[in-house]
Amino acid sequence: MGSINVNNLGKAYKQYATRWSRLAEWVLPFLGVQHRLKWVLKDINFSITTGEAVGIIGINGAGKSTLLKLITGTTQATTGTVQSNGRIAALLELGMGFHPDVNGRDNVLMAGQLMGLSMEDISQLMPQIEAFAEIGDYIDSPVRVYSSGMQMRLAFSVATCVRPDILIVDEALAVGDVFFQQKCFERITQFTKAGTTLLFVSHSTGTVLNTCTRCIFIREGGLAFDGAPKEAIDLYQAELLSRLDQAKTPLQVNTSHEQERRIGHETRLTDAPALEGKTGSITTGRADCVGVNFVQQDGSIQYSMLADERVTLRIDFRIRQPLEDPHAGFKIRNRYGVVLFETNTYCMHETLGQAEANTILSVEFSFALSLFPDEYTITIGLANGGYGEGAFKEVITYLHEVSAFVVLPNPSAITWAGLTNLQPQLSFEKY
Repeated sequence: MGSINVNNLGKAYKQYATRWSRLAEWVLPFLGVQHRLKWVLKDINFSITTGEAVGIIGINGAGKSTLLKLITGTTQATTGTVQSNGRIAALLELGMGFHPDVNGRDNVLMAGQLMGLSMEDISQLMPQIEAFAEIGDYIDSPVRVYSSGMQMRLAFSVATCVRPDILIVDEALAVGDVFFQQKCFERITQFTKAGTTLLFVSHSTGTVLNTCTRCIFIREGGLAFDGAPKEAIDLYQAELLSRLDQAKTPLQVNTSHEQERRIGHETRLTDAPALEGKTGSITTGRADCVGVNFVQQDGSIQYSMLADERVTLRIDFRIRQPLEDPHAGFKIRNRYGVVLFETNTYCMHETLGQAEANTILSVEFSFALSLFPDEYTITIGLANGGYGEGAFKEVITYLHEVSAFVVLPNPSAITWAGLTNLQPQLSFEKY
């Protein structure tokens, strides 16, 4: 129970040039077809086994929500089939199935019956549903007066009042307060441990990374990637950058699963091989990254650092075409792919000046390495023309996990646990 099989799934909608074209196609069939098909999803194939937690990511309009509606049967497929085994609980839209003029309690009764529960079952579960939703006296008020967060509380509480074989959530948990979200994810975790299959759509990559063991990346209606969440997220980030990019040079997105990085420390930077990032990396040919290293004051390279000490990260770019307003940045992630810190020169309110062709641009970032002793990776980027609150006109290169480093325990520092050292200062008094 709790399995899903999707075979050659596709969904297309008819588009007519005018409203009269639809009428003409219905009433005057001899005129021929008056529409064209707009494919939202095409040739989707995957299988999900019992107990898997699978994330689905993609930019707006990629087809994620349509895919979930096809799986739940609320929309009919144009091609292909969906086979699911087990009882499905779905949160596709806030308040879906709730009548706005009916109070919350009666809506729970109706929603429960749609889920296949008897009136007796719902009555027994009502105290548990009310307690989990935590909306108080609003349970007896019309749903139209509910906030979006209150609707989500009640909808999630009803959908999960009995552990389903398959739980499908489409971005519904994005609303509401963080404490209730944590409560929801705790229940989801309990369900998946008990064998519930989870299908989870979200734009929160951190949530997908922490919740799911597998991730499907939907791109322009097609299945672009199905595998490890971190690699899927890297491809998703590359897609976001591609959408923002205004350059005429097409982006080359690396979709291979494994890439060896080649570092030419002993080679002159002008002749050094270009570094290669992992899944989701972007190159344009306008510049190469030829060095990502932690360096000491004398220029020597550091491969491991002590926690809480100040370090310098140097990134070397070989410029192939002139850049009017270049900006460089970096991202640090832990072994689980969680982003611990990222910034760039534009966000630091710094300018590098014009970079000429056939030159080396070396950028150094100095910072306190307040990280817990462990292994970490570095993602780097180079862009041209910053604007807004951190967007760029042109993405030049973006390399995922192009380098790695190790943080060692610092015997002279305090003993602490967590992700980052807050460097607390102690003061106390006695009376």
